Amino acid sequence: ISTTRAFAERWLMPRLARFNAAFPQLVVHIDATEELRAPGAEGVDLAIRYGRVDRAGEPSVLFSDRYIAVAASAICPPGARPAIDDLRSRSLLAFRWKNAALDSPAWSAWLAGADHDPGRDFRISWYSEEPLALHAAERGLGPLLCSDALVDEQLREGTLRRLDGPALAGFAYRLVNAPTAARRKSVTAFIDWLRAEAAAFRAPHELVMTRAA
Repeated sequence: ISTTRAFAERWLMPRLARFNAAFPQLVVHIDATEELRAPGAEGVDLAIRYGRVDRAGEPSVLFSDRYIAVAASAICPPGARPAIDDLRSRSLLAFRWKNAALDSPAWSAWLAGADHDPGRDFRISWYSEEPLALHAAERGLGPLLCSDALVDEQLREGTLRRLDGPALAGFAYRLVNAPTAARRKSVTAFIDWLRAEAAAFRAPHELVMTRAA
Protein backbone atom coordinates (compact mmCIF):
# COMPACT_ATOMS: atom_id res chain seq x y z
CA ILE A 1 0.00 0.00 0.00
CA SER A 2 1.46 3.35 -1.02
CA THR A 3 0.27 6.52 0.67
CA THR A 4 1.57 9.65 2.33
CA ARG A 5 3.51 9.43 5.55
CA ALA A 6 0.96 11.47 7.49
CA PHE A 7 -2.02 9.38 6.36
CA ALA A 8 -0.19 6.12 7.00
CA GLU A 9 0.91 7.18 10.47
CA ARG A 10 -2.19 9.01 11.65
CA TRP A 11 -5.18 7.26 10.02
CA LEU A 12 -4.17 3.89 8.62
CA MET A 13 -1.85 2.59 11.35
CA PRO A 14 -4.33 3.07 14.25
CA ARG A 15 -6.80 0.86 12.34
CA LEU A 16 -4.47 -1.73 10.85
CA ALA A 17 -4.56 -4.04 13.87
CA ARG A 18 -8.22 -4.71 13.08
CA PHE A 19 -7.30 -5.92 9.60
CA ASN A 20 -4.52 -8.11 11.01
CA ALA A 21 -6.96 -9.63 13.49
CA ALA A 22 -9.53 -10.34 10.77
CA PHE A 23 -6.99 -11.66 8.24
CA PRO A 24 -4.01 -13.06 10.18
CA GLN A 25 -2.80 -14.96 7.13
CA LEU A 26 -2.27 -11.78 5.09
CA VAL A 27 0.73 -9.47 5.34
CA VAL A 28 0.44 -5.75 4.58
CA HIS A 29 3.43 -3.72 3.42
CA ILE A 30 3.21 0.07 3.81
CA ASP A 31 5.18 2.40 1.54
CA ALA A 32 4.85 5.84 3.14
CA THR A 33 6.14 8.51 0.78
CA GLU A 34 5.17 11.83 -0.76
CA GLU A 35 6.18 10.47 -4.17
CA LEU A 36 3.49 9.05 -6.44
CA ARG A 37 3.94 5.30 -6.72
CA ALA A 38 2.09 3.83 -9.68
CA PRO A 39 -0.02 0.78 -8.74
CA GLY A 40 1.25 -2.20 -10.66
CA ALA A 41 4.85 -0.99 -10.52
CA GLU A 42 7.49 -1.25 -7.80
CA GLY A 43 5.47 -3.90 -5.99
CA VAL A 44 2.57 -1.52 -5.25
CA ASP A 45 -0.90 -3.09 -5.34
CA LEU A 46 -2.88 -0.10 -4.04
CA ALA A 47 -2.29 3.62 -3.61
CA ILE A 48 -4.25 6.06 -1.46
CA ARG A 49 -4.04 9.48 -3.09
CA TYR A 50 -5.03 12.86 -1.71
CA GLY A 51 -6.32 15.81 -3.73
CA ARG A 52 -9.20 17.26 -5.67
CA VAL A 53 -11.84 15.09 -7.29
CA ASP A 54 -13.36 16.30 -10.54
CA ARG A 55 -16.55 14.25 -10.52
CA ALA A 56 -19.18 14.20 -7.80
CA GLY A 57 -19.72 10.71 -6.48
CA GLU A 58 -16.39 9.47 -7.81
CA PRO A 59 -16.39 5.76 -6.83
CA SER A 60 -12.69 5.76 -5.95
CA VAL A 61 -13.22 8.26 -3.10
CA LEU A 62 -12.91 6.85 0.40
CA PHE A 63 -13.87 10.12 2.14
CA SER A 64 -13.27 13.85 2.08
CA ASP A 65 -11.75 15.71 5.00
CA ARG A 66 -12.17 19.10 6.64
CA TYR A 67 -9.57 21.42 8.16
CA ILE A 68 -10.02 22.31 11.80
CA ALA A 69 -7.83 24.05 14.38
CA VAL A 70 -6.60 21.86 17.22
CA ALA A 71 -4.30 22.26 20.21
CA ALA A 72 -2.88 20.01 22.90
CA SER A 73 -5.26 19.59 25.82
CA ALA A 74 -2.45 20.53 28.18
CA ILE A 75 -2.37 24.13 26.91
CA CYS A 76 -6.15 24.61 26.63
CA PRO A 77 -8.28 26.00 29.44
CA PRO A 78 -10.70 23.47 30.96
CA GLY A 79 -14.39 23.59 30.23
CA ALA A 80 -16.05 24.58 26.97
CA ARG A 81 -14.37 24.38 23.58
CA PRO A 82 -11.28 26.59 23.71
CA ALA A 83 -10.98 29.73 21.58
CA ILE A 84 -7.99 30.91 19.58
CA ASP A 85 -7.67 33.96 21.85
CA ASP A 86 -6.97 31.58 24.74
CA LEU A 87 -3.69 30.71 23.03
CA ARG A 88 -2.41 34.19 22.12
CA SER A 89 0.95 33.51 23.74
CA ARG A 90 1.58 30.58 21.38
CA SER A 91 2.64 30.66 17.74
CA LEU A 92 0.26 29.24 15.18
CA LEU A 93 1.74 26.10 13.64
CA ALA A 94 1.78 25.51 9.89
CA PHE A 95 3.51 23.21 7.40
CA ARG A 96 4.62 23.60 3.82
CA TRP A 97 2.77 21.40 1.36
CA LYS A 98 4.79 19.21 -0.96
CA ASN A 99 2.11 19.44 -3.65
CA ALA A 100 2.17 23.06 -4.78
CA ALA A 101 -0.82 22.43 -7.05
CA LEU A 102 -3.16 22.16 -4.06
CA ASP A 103 -4.40 25.43 -2.61
CA SER A 104 -4.11 24.39 1.01
CA PRO A 105 -6.47 25.82 3.65
CA ALA A 106 -4.72 28.70 5.41
CA TRP A 107 -4.85 30.23 8.87
CA SER A 108 -6.03 33.51 7.31
CA ALA A 109 -9.17 31.79 5.99
CA TRP A 110 -9.79 30.07 9.31
CA LEU A 111 -9.32 33.27 11.32
CA ALA A 112 -11.74 35.09 9.00
CA GLY A 113 -14.49 32.74 10.19
CA ALA A 114 -13.49 32.55 13.86
CA ASP A 115 -14.47 34.78 16.74
CA HIS A 116 -11.24 36.50 17.84
CA ASP A 117 -9.69 39.86 18.58
CA PRO A 118 -8.80 41.28 15.13
CA GLY A 119 -6.57 43.93 16.65
CA ARG A 120 -3.91 41.44 17.68
CA ASP A 121 -1.58 39.63 15.34
CA PHE A 122 -0.51 36.00 15.45
CA ARG A 123 2.93 34.62 14.77
CA ILE A 124 3.24 31.55 12.55
CA SER A 125 5.86 28.86 13.09
CA TRP A 126 6.50 26.91 9.88
CA TYR A 127 7.48 23.24 9.53
CA SER A 128 8.85 21.57 6.42
CA GLU A 129 6.88 18.36 6.99
CA GLU A 130 3.26 17.77 7.96
CA PRO A 131 4.07 15.05 10.55
CA LEU A 132 6.49 17.42 12.28
CA ALA A 133 3.76 20.05 12.65
CA LEU A 134 1.38 17.41 14.01
CA HIS A 135 3.93 16.28 16.57
CA ALA A 136 4.62 19.91 17.53
CA ALA A 137 0.90 20.46 18.17
CA GLU A 138 0.71 17.34 20.33
CA ARG A 139 3.62 18.62 22.40
CA GLY A 140 1.88 21.90 23.14
CA LEU A 141 3.94 24.21 20.95
CA GLY A 142 0.81 25.87 19.59
CA PRO A 143 -2.44 25.37 17.70
CA LEU A 144 -2.43 23.71 14.28
CA LEU A 145 -4.82 23.92 11.33
CA CYS A 146 -4.97 20.41 9.95
CA SER A 147 -7.08 17.65 8.40
CA ASP A 148 -9.63 16.19 10.81
CA ALA A 149 -8.73 12.74 9.46
CA LEU A 150 -5.19 13.05 10.79
CA VAL A 151 -6.19 13.95 14.36
CA ASP A 152 -9.23 11.70 14.71
CA GLU A 153 -7.60 9.33 17.19
CA GLN A 154 -6.12 12.16 19.28
CA LEU A 155 -9.46 14.00 19.47
CA ARG A 156 -11.26 10.85 20.57
CA GLU A 157 -8.60 10.12 23.19
CA GLY A 158 -8.65 13.73 24.41
CA THR A 159 -4.96 14.50 23.93
CA LEU A 160 -5.95 17.16 21.37
CA ARG A 161 -8.94 19.50 21.49
CA ARG A 162 -10.67 21.31 18.68
CA LEU A 163 -10.70 25.10 18.91
CA ASP A 164 -13.89 27.07 18.44
CA GLY A 165 -14.07 28.11 14.79
CA PRO A 166 -14.95 27.00 11.27
CA ALA A 167 -14.27 23.71 9.51
CA LEU A 168 -12.74 24.49 6.13
CA ALA A 169 -13.33 22.26 3.12
CA GLY A 170 -10.39 19.98 2.43
CA PHE A 171 -9.75 17.38 -0.24
CA ALA A 172 -10.51 13.73 -0.92
CA TYR A 173 -8.69 10.51 -0.14
CA ARG A 174 -9.21 8.10 -3.00
CA LEU A 175 -8.14 4.56 -3.72
CA VAL A 176 -6.23 3.64 -6.87
CA ASN A 177 -5.43 0.03 -7.62
CA ALA A 178 -3.69 -1.95 -10.33
CA PRO A 179 -6.32 -3.84 -12.42
CA THR A 180 -4.44 -7.12 -12.13
CA ALA A 181 -3.97 -6.76 -8.36
CA ALA A 182 -7.67 -6.17 -7.76
CA ARG A 183 -8.40 -9.70 -8.95
CA ARG A 184 -6.39 -11.22 -6.11
CA LYS A 185 -8.40 -12.27 -3.07
CA SER A 186 -5.90 -10.74 -0.65
CA VAL A 187 -6.15 -7.32 -2.32
CA THR A 188 -9.93 -7.55 -2.53
CA ALA A 189 -10.07 -8.32 1.19
CA PHE A 190 -8.00 -5.25 2.00
CA ILE A 191 -10.08 -3.00 -0.30
CA ASP A 192 -13.33 -4.17 1.30
CA TRP A 193 -11.89 -3.65 4.79
CA LEU A 194 -10.53 -0.21 3.88
CA ARG A 195 -13.88 0.95 2.47
CA ALA A 196 -15.67 -0.27 5.60
CA GLU A 197 -13.23 1.62 7.82
CA ALA A 198 -13.62 4.75 5.69
CA ALA A 199 -17.43 4.52 5.93
CA ALA A 200 -17.24 4.09 9.71
CA PHE A 201 -14.99 7.15 9.98
CA ARG A 202 -17.12 9.24 7.63
CA ALA A 203 -20.55 8.52 9.17
CA PRO A 204 -20.29 10.57 12.42
CA HIS A 205 -18.56 13.43 10.59
CA GLU A 206 -21.37 13.62 8.03
CA LEU A 207 -23.91 13.60 10.88
CA VAL A 208 -22.18 16.61 12.46
CA MET A 209 -22.23 18.46 9.14
CA THR A 210 -25.94 17.67 8.66
CA ARG A 211 -26.80 19.02 12.11
CA ALA A 212 -24.70 22.14 11.49
CA ALA A 213 -26.56 22.80 8.25
